Amino acid sequence: MDELFEKQQYSTTRREYEEYAINHTLADDDLMSELVRRTHLSFTTAGMLSGVLQGRLLENLVRMMNARIIVEIGTYTGYSAIYMARGLRENGVLYTIDNNPEIEDLANEFIERAGLSDRITTYQGDALEVLTETIFPLTEANIDLVFIDADKENYVNYFNLCIDKVRQGGYIIADNVLWYGRVFDSQQYNDKETKGIIAFNEMVISDHRVEPLLLPIRDGLMILRKL
Repeated sequence: MDELFEKQQYSTTRREYEEYAINHTLADDDLMSELVRRTHLSFTTAGMLSGVLQGRLLENLVRMMNARIIVEIGTYTGYSAIYMARGLRENGVLYTIDNNPEIEDLANEFIERAGLSDRITTYQGDALEVLTETIFPLTEANIDLVFIDADKENYVNYFNLCIDKVRQGGYIIADNVLWYGRVFDSQQYNDKETKGIIAFNEMVISDHRVEPLLLPIRDGLMILRKL
């Protein structure tokens, strides 16, 4: 009975927990706040923004890893790329890929204004092709971190393509692995995105090449350490 009560309490106050965490986390600076506003004004898909909790977490993880090479699959307007690039060590580089030229100018504008044009290289095109043909030849299987936040039906493909290019002790992090709660009932949802997320989550939990940690931050972060 107590366990049921605790679950009910958590479900009714979860938004309060998140708001409390945000209020006790270093806020976006003026540039990032402007990027958030511009994204909301320019696109109807602004919910795709990572948000400050996730942004600050990614930045700190990059710093703790002393990362030199990051690959991001899914640039959107550059919010997460900027946070991660800020945590890179000296001479570090972040390669980021998107397949939506309508948002490219806004992302590049804020990357330049953040003073990170020398650290962030952006690509437009099919991520699987850009990775294979352009990025992997540059990284020589020494990638410290891959951040996946793109088309959900390809999460398994992105993981399988990247895992051998990540160094031992490096990380693959995937966003949206709770997929707005849809993963809790796979029988109810038959869209390709939900199927893709469920397949990814089930695959990595049994993949002995990685240590999985799923954090219920925002829409769920799967943190995979390569063994």
